[in-house]
Amino acid sequence: MRTDYRLPVGVLAIAVLSVSLTILLSACTVQSQESLQQRFIPQKDLLAISTPLTSAQGEIQAVSESQSEEFIFIEEIIILMLVVAVVVGIVANRLRVPYTIGLVLIGLLLTLRGTIVINVSSTLILALLVPPLIFEAAFHLNINDLRKNWIPILVLAIPGVILTTLVVGGIVSLGTGLALPIALVFGAIVSATDPISVVALFRKMGVPKRLRVLLEGESLFNDGTAIVVFELVLAMALAGVASFNFSIGLTDFVLVAGGGLVVGLLLGSLVSGLIMRIDDYLIETTLTSVLAFGSYLVAEALGFSGVLAVVAAGLVNGNIGPRGMSPTTRIVVINFWEYAAFLANTFIFLLIGLQVDLPALFGYWQFILWAIAAVLVARLISIYGLSRLEREIPLKWQHVLYWGGLRGAISLALVLSLPGQLASTSNQLRVMTFGVVLFTLIVQGLTMKPLVRRLGIIERRTVQQDEYEHRHARAVISRAGFEHLQHRRKQGMLSDHTWKRLSPVLDERLRSLQNAVREVIIDDPSVEAEELDTARREYYRAQRSAISSLMRDNVITEDTYRQLVSEIDAALVMPHGGWSDLLGSLRVNKQNVDRLICAMIQEQDVENAVNALTKVGITVTQLPSSGAALSRRNATLLVGLSAGQEASIVQALQRSCRKRVEYLTALPAGFPGEMSAPIPVTVGGATIFTFIVERFEVM
Repeated sequence: MRTDYRLPVGVLAIAVLSVSLTILLSACTVQSQESLQQRFIPQKDLLAISTPLTSAQGEIQAVSESQSEEFIFIEEIIILMLVVAVVVGIVANRLRVPYTIGLVLIGLLLTLRGTIVINVSSTLILALLVPPLIFEAAFHLNINDLRKNWIPILVLAIPGVILTTLVVGGIVSLGTGLALPIALVFGAIVSATDPISVVALFRKMGVPKRLRVLLEGESLFNDGTAIVVFELVLAMALAGVASFNFSIGLTDFVLVAGGGLVVGLLLGSLVSGLIMRIDDYLIETTLTSVLAFGSYLVAEALGFSGVLAVVAAGLVNGNIGPRGMSPTTRIVVINFWEYAAFLANTFIFLLIGLQVDLPALFGYWQFILWAIAAVLVARLISIYGLSRLEREIPLKWQHVLYWGGLRGAISLALVLSLPGQLASTSNQLRVMTFGVVLFTLIVQGLTMKPLVRRLGIIERRTVQQDEYEHRHARAVISRAGFEHLQHRRKQGMLSDHTWKRLSPVLDERLRSLQNAVREVIIDDPSVEAEELDTARREYYRAQRSAISSLMRDNVITEDTYRQLVSEIDAALVMPHGGWSDLLGSLRVNKQNVDRLICAMIQEQDVENAVNALTKVGITVTQLPSSGAALSRRNATLLVGLSAGQEASIVQALQRSCRKRVEYLTALPAGFPGEMSAPIPVTVGGATIFTFIVERFEVM
């Protein structure tokens, strides 16, 4: 029997890495701890080093040499952190575990070395390390997906953060004896979620897209709200509860948050407009950098939330900017921001490891347990309590959202940014935050995959879809190779003799692969519909790119440009943009219906639901229904299907309906004929009921 040694080898590699880093840091810090304190503690800012004006040349030279030594030491630390990041990434990929888990384990092992006193200013942390994390997350979110789910996302992000801050603060204060204002500061710190590793896992497992959007959207706006709440609660803790005006604080919260969003929207629109008029990937990437950091600085200078400005700017730039980017630019921009977020995550996790020592972790173990318990209780209340307001999120999804509320880089960045006035408790708060992050990333992060499988909410891909993906990929790469050699021959880099011998063989192989793709498309209506829908989107995107080129070349006026772009964008936003009839006519006659599903949805979702079902070749008939709770008008859909199509129907309805879908156990009154008892089937976390029919006709 073969034994898998990956985990022990990985743990050994991490241990060796930690020991190596310890030795290197010791070599770089030959001076004693007292000497390090003399070098760093007097400075108010890691990068803001003031040079006193003096007439004595010797003193100036001494100061200059001291500063040079400090910068060399800082450079050594940064290089070592990058080396650690590389090794952690290699080991994490080898073990197939999220990169952030490797970072937090390295941070834990670094505590064995003891504390290295590095006085990093709060401004540096928030202005330099947080914007890349926020902007990268916002850039990748689809605004249409957010628009469909904006109510549950905002409910979890705004009231959820405030509720978490209060609950965590109250429990920690009661359990540990920590002063309530300081406990509330801690509550705000850990209210920021960071499910990056969970989202990556969801993509690999095939979790429903809407669930991923809920988790990502909540985290994005949650982070921005958490930082605003953190700053307000911190101001209260520094000023004293008695002198803090709560009505003014609430007003400031609304103004600071709203102002930050407005600044981000304006700057994001401005930069996106510039990107559409530029065709240089270096300049366009630089503009996104200016937008990410500039929106933060501008909003902060105006007294608004810099983080929420980055959120809004990233959303606008990520959804509008790429329309005017070439494929090369899109690849460069995406890779650049992934790397920037990678660096920010690395520095934050390793900084906390350098500033927390192991004795402190053991000394405050009771505080850490109280903090973990408080975070779990607060998450339970916010997810299960607030989710009842809209009743849109299935219970199984709520379980995933609850356990997926991981804490990470944003919480660590906030605790690292605590001002010097809280020096007496900052070490305790750092240890508690590190303990919470350690627990959520390791315990919750590593158990998320079994939980998702246990709940049965993974979207199952059909065998035909997998086969289409493989055959289509082979055909595409074969064509790319064929066209490349053809181009080389035209350039004279490949002789006519060799080309004449190769081209018949390559052409025959390409035809064979294309025929294989065609067979799968003809046999499976859902695959055919998916490819047609992809073609529709590419059709409109190509038109969008052509219009941008015409605008750049001054062939059309700006008014014409806006009108045509508006028409194309409207077609892109529509479920099928006028292609529904084509999709339906191609496939309805292929279906052999032998069963029915009766689904009740809200009237506002009918159009999207019918289009989504038609897209995958499902026959559907709409029946009117009376109003339900809160006088919402409902509609009943009779869905005809054949064996094996249940999963396609559930997925289509989950993607297209904003409100809850109810699968009925009885057909509507007055339905012709008698039906046997429905057969319950569990698909993707939902239980549907199918009625067997002998004959089905669309009237």
